[in-house]
Amino acid sequence: MKTTIAIQNLKCGGCAATIKNKVSELEGVDTVEVDELEGAVRVVYAHENVLLGIKQKLAALGYPEVDSENGLLTKAKSFVSCAAGRLSKS
Repeated sequence: MKTTIAIQNLKCGGCAATIKNKVSELEGVDTVEVDELEGAVRVVYAHENVLLGIKQKLAALGYPEVDSENGLLTKAKSFVSCAAGRLSKS
């Protein structure tokens, strides 16, 4: 199965690296592509039950779906995830 998830707080390659690394670790996820310009994550996954876990992981990292709550704490998480992604790219 595959889908595209429009997300909030995606700012740069550091964000994209964290998203790709962390979502790829989930069981049942086959591929992850992050489109920085569109603010979207494209995923290929094994079965429908995996999609909820993907969305939960994105929110936990600070990148909730568009139209989801995006408070100060969520935005702060995205900055931490972004910094971690930048360091992992180095």
